[in-house]
Amino acid sequence: MPERTPETNVIDFRAAERLLAARDPRGAVKLLDAVIAAHPESISARLLRARAYFMAAQLRSAEEDFQMVLEREPTNAYAHFALARTLQRANRADQAKRHFRLAAALDPKPEYVQAAGFGGQS
Repeated sequence: MPERTPETNVIDFRAAERLLAARDPRGAVKLLDAVIAAHPESISARLLRARAYFMAAQLRSAEEDFQMVLEREPTNAYAHFALARTLQRANRADQAKRHFRLAAALDPKPEYVQAAGFGGQS
C-alpha cells in the first residue's frame, strides 16, 4: 500500500463526506479508517466516522467514536446529541437522556431542547 500523504487524507475525508451524503456509510467508514489510522486524534474524522457507523447501524462503533470525541471535546454539543441518538437507538434511553440534556445545555438548538424534554409550550 502506498504511503499516505496529507493530501491523500484530505481527499479521502472529502470523499467519505460525499459517500455519507450518498448513503454509502460502509464506503465512508473504509476511507475514514485509513485517515484515522494516520491521524488518530482527528476530531472531524472521528465525528464523520461515528456518523457513518450510526447510519450503518453499527451502534457500538458509533458510540465508541462519539465517546472518544467527547473525551477530547467535552463541550461538543453535537457529539452529545449524536451519542444520545445512538444510545436511544440501542434501547438505552436512560443513558441517552443525560446526553440529550447536556447537548441542550451546551447549545439550545430547538432540536436539542426538544429531545432533552426541556421547554414546555408557552
